[in-house]
Amino acid sequence: MSECKSAKNKARCNCSWEPCSRKGLCCDCLAYHWSLGELPACLFPDAVEKTYDRSLRKFIEIYKGKA
Repeated sequence: MSECKSAKNKARCNCSWEPCSRKGLCCDCLAYHWSLGELPACLFPDAVEKTYDRSLRKFIEIYKGKA
């Protein structure tokens, strides 16, 4: 298994939730959000991420029709 590149991941993480313990740990972040029926912050534009609406519905709304 590859070594986690948490420092590199954290540098490009746009999550604005400050007490988040999963920043830079993409596999943990994805598992956490998916368990809630959400997607992680990195899949949303910054302005949308700051609303904390990380729902599948919001993701589809943003990217529907974009290729």
